[in-house]
Amino acid sequence: MDSIKQGANYVTEKAQQAVSGTSKEANKEVAKDSNASLGTRASAAKDAAGDKLQESKHDAKGEAHKEAI
Repeated sequence: MDSIKQGANYVTEKAQQAVSGTSKEANKEVAKDSNASLGTRASAAKDAAGDKLQESKHDAKGEAHKEAI
């Protein structure tokens, strides 16, 4: 039963990792957009950095759950 829970946790973490990765890429594009205001670009760059941290965190947690299966 515990392996089923770990498997579900692994899938959840990988899904959250994918969402963070998608958000990171979108924010990177906004940060590069020369038509956007400087404030918008700076905010998007900050958000992209935060998304990268979240992506890495979810990857590590997912791998831990995978190892526990």
